Amino acid sequence: MKVLMLSWEFPPFNVGGISQHVYELSRAMVEQQIEVHVITNASSPPYEEEMDGIKVHRVLPYHGNPVNFLSWVHQFNFAMMERGASLLNREPGFKIIHAHDWLTAYAARGLKHIFHLPLISTVHATEYGRNGGLFTEEQKFIGEVEWWLTFEAWKIICCSGFMEEEVKGLFNLPDDKIRVIPNGIRPAAFQVDETDYELKERFIPEGEKPVFFVGRLVREKGVQYLLQALPLIREHIPEARLIVAGTGPHEEELRRLCTSMGLEDYVHFVGYIDNHTRNQLYHLSSVAAFPSLYEPFGLVALEAMAAETPAVVGDVGGFREVVRHGVNGLRALPGNAEHLAEQIIHLLSTPGLSEKLRENASRDIRDKYSWKGVAQSTVSLYREILSRPEAEEWLRMAGKDGSLHRSASETGEESYRRARRDMPVS
Repeated sequence: MKVLMLSWEFPPFNVGGISQHVYELSRAMVEQQIEVHVITNASSPPYEEEMDGIKVHRVLPYHGNPVNFLSWVHQFNFAMMERGASLLNREPGFKIIHAHDWLTAYAARGLKHIFHLPLISTVHATEYGRNGGLFTEEQKFIGEVEWWLTFEAWKIICCSGFMEEEVKGLFNLPDDKIRVIPNGIRPAAFQVDETDYELKERFIPEGEKPVFFVGRLVREKGVQYLLQALPLIREHIPEARLIVAGTGPHEEELRRLCTSMGLEDYVHFVGYIDNHTRNQLYHLSSVAAFPSLYEPFGLVALEAMAAETPAVVGDVGGFREVVRHGVNGLRALPGNAEHLAEQIIHLLSTPGLSEKLRENASRDIRDKYSWKGVAQSTVSLYREILSRPEAEEWLRMAGKDGSLHRSASETGEESYRRARRDMPVS
């Protein structure tokens, strides 16, 4: 089977969790003899390469500097659709298009109709969920595109029961259109063979107990509450200090908060880090803290568990399904710096607790969250879709008259408009 994946981020370009998700899923599929092509953003050359058996095609958005983010997305989709059309014309045998999030929606929909291939979409998060509502015109536009992609897709994959309920409620999707397939983790990708003492000396003074955060610096990741919790933590654990890795639009506000609280000597903003540095910081840290306000799945919790670093997370969304409080990690009330501090203090001051959480987390990683299992479930869904009579008919229609036929998943313009009217936008 040949599969075409569309993703706006892919290693070495890592913004959020989609990059690693698409890479690890594709890698595991290749190991199961699935031929996977990924079209993605050309953050850097090479523009065509084979990475761990995955055939990667990187494209540059069209000419000039886009006037804003949405115009960049449109240019990027034009470039993806052009590369996808060239690829699908040149190489026969593709059976499925798999799109990841709204940033690939235009290219995914276009290629679906031109080449009559069933479209699957994984919804990793929603604009409504990220912002707690749709308040600006840009947010409402993104919400509409997300709905449109779920309408065009034959099946929607969600990574958690939390996300399943969110997309059903937001986009009025029937139960049988959604399949929950949790994320996976590859432990070897997050473990270290030996300590990098040069890095340790640079980031972690002797005797300190680092609290480590890594992720995109946006409001919903809750780093502001981690900063507010730090003085409370240091009252009980004077050796505690905070390491914040990542970049994002909230960074300057976080730095200002850090300065206003007089925490400059105890907080280290390290910016974007490579995988080696990330793994070392997990290894050297006493606790990984992710106090999110919104988390569709919580892949970072699995990363910490795989790195054998005890984790404290926000009691929200997918974290609730991954982190069992007091068993394989700890959960703190979202948006509550005092409760967050209490959990971190409890972890750092209770003998034997860290080891207990590490042991249980390692067992869960091994038994529940293998990428092999994720890939098997995903390929099984592909085969289920392709076995349907309407899929066979849809594929037979490809190229008959060169027009854009309506798909079996659509019910006409009236249904489209009725569904569009029913979609919540605020």
